[in-house]
Amino acid sequence: MLILARKENEEILLGNDIKIVVVGISKSGVKLGIQAPKNMMILRSELASDIKKENTQASKITSNKDIQELAKKIGK
Repeated sequence: MLILARKENEEILLGNDIKIVVVGISKSGVKLGIQAPKNMMILRSELASDIKKENTQASKITSNKDIQELAKKIGK
């Protein structure tokens, strides 16, 4: 892990097309601004973890009855 010290309004560049700017600093935390291509997904890690958990739960099928009901819904 690379650790950098930055002051307010200072920037970090990642490659040619991602810029992270320290927008504000307070006792409760640091505010960062991120400029990146629109097609790049940017998520807080706790949100990404929640999405992964929800997707895992949604992909679990508990019985053959569930499979049969799904098959009927998609017309097979």
